[in-house]
Amino acid sequence: MLTDVLSQGLEKENLGLDEFRELIIRLLNYGVLCRGESQTEQQLYDRYLRITDLVQDYLHVMDITVFHDRRFEYLRLYPPGSQTPGMDDADTSAFAGSLRNRLSQSEVAMVLVLRLQYDKALREGQVDDKGYVTESIEALSIAMKNILARSLPEKLTERKQLFIHLRRLRLIEFRSEEDLVSGEAWLKIHPMIVSFVNDEAVQALSAATAEENETAEQEEAMATKKLV
Repeated sequence: MLTDVLSQGLEKENLGLDEFRELIIRLLNYGVLCRGESQTEQQLYDRYLRITDLVQDYLHVMDITVFHDRRFEYLRLYPPGSQTPGMDDADTSAFAGSLRNRLSQSEVAMVLVLRLQYDKALREGQVDDKGYVTESIEALSIAMKNILARSLPEKLTERKQLFIHLRRLRLIEFRSEEDLVSGEAWLKIHPMIVSFVNDEAVQALSAATAEENETAEQEEAMATKKLV
């Protein structure tokens, strides 16, 4: 019965079940679809625009929500119970990444830094017309040390895997994997970082950082007083 309904809806757009299946499988496998990423994703994104209701109804059966950013032309899937941008009735989740992406500690730290650096560039008007922010790996490394007191992985293979995974999530872009071994390399932060890391996570990090700075200042003042 569901197949019949799908077939009727697809027929109106001159699409077949195979084309619908290709789009659904791509979304479920990657959890994200970015029109500017490749010709394949451009075609699938444009196909989604033609059958938006059919895709959303189909995924709704599994309680999966599709977040669509029309301005920056990307889709991201949100699993049951996660917080979706613009929706207040879902459970709070710091990382609303598609289908419960499991991130390592290094990846969590870098994702937080990417969001903070993106917000900083946004305030300073350093965002291009497509919403991207260009940042050097060196600057990200310094920010991570200053904000989280962490360093990038020392092993080059682990560092490359870190950035490759974040690129797979469509959070960053870079030219070559070989550039990642150099601290002078540059990458682009995708605007979807804002929806991937919610405001509550940023506020919690900012509050924790402020508290640590205040404690450090108090300890420094007490040490100075003892010396005097």
